Amino acid sequence: MAAAKKAVLGPLVGAVDQGTSSTRFLVFNSKTAELLSHHQVEIKQEFPREGWVEQDPKEILHSVYECIEKTCEKLGQLNIDISNIKAIGVSNQRETTVVWDKLTGEPLYNAVVWLDLRTQSTVESLSKRIPGNNNFVKSLTGGASGGVHCTDVTNASRTMLFNIHSLEWDKELCEFFEIPMKILPNVRSSSEIYGLMKAGALEGVPISGCLGDQSAALVGQMCFQDGQAKNTYGTGCFLLCNTGRKCVFSEHGLLTTVAYKLGRDKPVYYALEGSVAIAGAVIRWLRDNLGIIKTSEEIENLAKEVGTSYGCYFVPAFSGLYAPYWEPSARGIICGLTQFTNKCHIAFAALEAVCFQTREILDAMNRDCGIPLSHLQVDGGMTNNKILMQLQADILYIPVVKPSMPETTALGAAMAAGAAEGVGVWSLEPEDLSAVTMERFEPQINAEESEIRYSTWKKAVMKSMGWVTTQSSESGDPSIFCSLPLGFFIVSSMVMLIGARYLSGMP
Repeated sequence: MAAAKKAVLGPLVGAVDQGTSSTRFLVFNSKTAELLSHHQVEIKQEFPREGWVEQDPKEILHSVYECIEKTCEKLGQLNIDISNIKAIGVSNQRETTVVWDKLTGEPLYNAVVWLDLRTQSTVESLSKRIPGNNNFVKSLTGGASGGVHCTDVTNASRTMLFNIHSLEWDKELCEFFEIPMKILPNVRSSSEIYGLMKAGALEGVPISGCLGDQSAALVGQMCFQDGQAKNTYGTGCFLLCNTGRKCVFSEHGLLTTVAYKLGRDKPVYYALEGSVAIAGAVIRWLRDNLGIIKTSEEIENLAKEVGTSYGCYFVPAFSGLYAPYWEPSARGIICGLTQFTNKCHIAFAALEAVCFQTREILDAMNRDCGIPLSHLQVDGGMTNNKILMQLQADILYIPVVKPSMPETTALGAAMAAGAAEGVGVWSLEPEDLSAVTMERFEPQINAEESEIRYSTWKKAVMKSMGWVTTQSSESGDPSIFCSLPLGFFIVSSMVMLIGARYLSGMP
């Protein structure tokens, strides 16, 4: 019997989406933005001490291998020819750090995750020295075996070592933090060919897109115009608003960051960002630590059973409070409990907490930008929860708009990769962008009730503060990095390690 003929779907683009909770590899049709296949592997988090959060770099490495191979197998089962994959983009969790030996490519310690608090005393010590005036790709292109040591502007902008105006490593900042500039990667645009896959099913395919996860989601949501914003619901919550080619500096606790630079000769765009540390992570905590659910999906059913928190408020400040408070002394609390409270009410309160935190950063963004958002574009795994999305619309008191395909982080990385010079299979011109089917959630409560619930939440937040006082760095443990040799690279993206022996650089 003759073998089935492989389907021809036009140019395809793959995307590695390496997040805090999981790794995924997804393949899109560049002409329609249709998601054809994907594979996902959950990543373990380790908590060796109070406030410490780590991940095993080798586990991350293996998860990427597995996701690429499994996705290619699934495409084969769908009779789709993987030779049509013309480029690969990379999206990664930002600010997580891996240190490794530049000769062997071996990690010298676990990845220190962006949620980690061990450097709090160091930050406080450094802040006293501030004057009064206010790789992933290296490994994907060969690692220790001649790979290209580079990152993109969005990842570089998250290190506190990068000048977001000149788009170069800042000599003064590097001296302040005592980081030798020679160990830092070359900074490239978010869309250009960095190198080629070395081995495996996609050998020879160019790696041509690289963005930090939240910038990738901004691109994937097609927020290319000044004033367009999106909120991603993942391990944390991240609201980004495109401010165009100008830097807007916040007076309300938000961060100014690089949004993207989609080509070597293309202009850089900036964004205001509001960050919430714990969003989806609170559901994982209810599952893994309290055991009141067995799967993350069960949270929706529990919340639906009661339809209210019955006056229970949950402030999940496990790593302190991020925007707009930036309060490291805060810790998680559950308050308003009565004998009537049960696990369903706590589940509902956990979902409300995600929405209240989003309201806080949205309010700050509206004050900074001067023009309130008329609706909120959302994405990320948690947006599959319809109770959460309706709660969000009620608490914001504006419509919430969700794309039918929520994997916009991976889509953004794929778009950057497909649009790169030398690849050219994905047009980013407005008239060529595919129309996206949206689901819309309208507020269903009155404005007065929304404000009462929000003001009670703010009272709970105030009670979460001041729980922890930081020990001085002299009395704490010495830094685990203080005795490491200089023969290593420090990168803002833990996934710089992935693929060290799997991929090779271009000549």
